[in-house]
Amino acid sequence: MPDNTAQKNSPSYRLAALDQDFLLGDSMRGTRFMLEYQKAEDALRARGIVSTIVVFGSARVREGNPWYEAAREFGKIASERGGALDGKESGKRHVIATGGGPGIMEAANRGATEAGAVSIGFNITLPHEQEPNAWSTPDLTFRFHYFAMRKMHLAMRAAALVVFPGGFGTLDELFEIMTLVQTGKMPPVPIVLYDSAYWQGLINLARMAEAGFIRQEDLKLFCYADSPEDAYRRIVEGAGESWAPKAVDNVQT
Repeated sequence: MPDNTAQKNSPSYRLAALDQDFLLGDSMRGTRFMLEYQKAEDALRARGIVSTIVVFGSARVREGNPWYEAAREFGKIASERGGALDGKESGKRHVIATGGGPGIMEAANRGATEAGAVSIGFNITLPHEQEPNAWSTPDLTFRFHYFAMRKMHLAMRAAALVVFPGGFGTLDELFEIMTLVQTGKMPPVPIVLYDSAYWQGLINLARMAEAGFIRQEDLKLFCYADSPEDAYRRIVEGAGESWAPKAVDNVQT
């Protein structure tokens, strides 16, 4: 019988679903993008995650830092009062969700865990690998290659956004959500900037309105808070009667 080893060893003979060279090729980028969406979506639905409170902030702060401890306390307060501990058939609402890394993200996940609640970590693959923090719920800890898909999952179930001091990444995520709300791609949600002195010293958004680049009412898309209790109160007040489970798809696609 002729030897068919060469045929069986050929890349073309590999099952498509098991051919890493094929799956990681340029032609499959759209498929990889879809897979990143679906894998996380399946896990979130399986856990009954209806809505989230998204917490952004610097990855560079450490335990003991006032911002770290405030984010930790906020994660605990929001988890205890927001519905993340409810075992209702309708699902868990207002679950803490972060970028899954260290710093503020770790602190918010940690506070949720200390309250006995689940929390989500949406990690991203970076040139200098970002390790997942040890406080996000293991089966709700994800890793993305595409920033766009990570942002989509952060926004999709967001019922509120709390933004602690941070750098470029924090600003990127903040303005992403603000733009989605401003343009009607996402329903209005409370957006709370934690530590008014930091944010007012960093950016002058009123200048945009003065220049006519945004509407005066766009300045009402966000508010400030200076304590964990105040941040949670601002969310509840801002959401009003809508402080209830959101539709699963909170972003128009």
